Amino acid sequence: MISSVRGEVLSVGLDHVVVEVGGVGFAVQATPATLATLRRGEEARLHTALVVREDSLTLFGFADADARELFGLLQTVSGIGPRLALATLAVLDPDKLRAALVEGNITVLTSVPGIGRKGAERLTLELRDKVTALGGGDGAPAVTAPGALRSEVVEALAGLGFPAKQAEQAVDKVLADGDGHTTASVLRAALATLGRKR
Repeated sequence: MISSVRGEVLSVGLDHVVVEVGGVGFAVQATPATLATLRRGEEARLHTALVVREDSLTLFGFADADARELFGLLQTVSGIGPRLALATLAVLDPDKLRAALVEGNITVLTSVPGIGRKGAERLTLELRDKVTALGGGDGAPAVTAPGALRSEVVEALAGLGFPAKQAEQAVDKVLADGDGHTTASVLRAALATLGRKR
């Protein structure tokens, strides 16, 4: 399998980029967000997944290995092919997608064109445990269910020497400020809050 390509960007289209590797131009399908980071004439490195069909070989490219892992995982669900998996990652970044799957957020998942209510329910049912177990590839943040996330961060702060009560208050304050949090982002924000108190 071709797991990454690196080379000069020859052209950037609406849904793909052509990267020259060793004199060969590879057409790589990618999300608009990934394509927006690429410039013609500059060197690029993309994590890739090769999808083999009877009549085609298609290369899909991602800015990081985490997105590529999720791309593969989405296709394990019946009814989700590579195009729909890529569309999902075009609409939802890896963190948002993980959060939606873990929390069973049907509204967020149905915002992807081509995914209806039944498809969204099947996705959460089949992938909830897998994305929690998968975590973040390449050190990318993994989204955890709010209760587990709170205790994880409080435990980490206690391990750093902060009193449990203070740690709990700081984490609760951060969690109250919004949703879609990751363990790393809550830990950073809680540390900033605690740092101000010292």
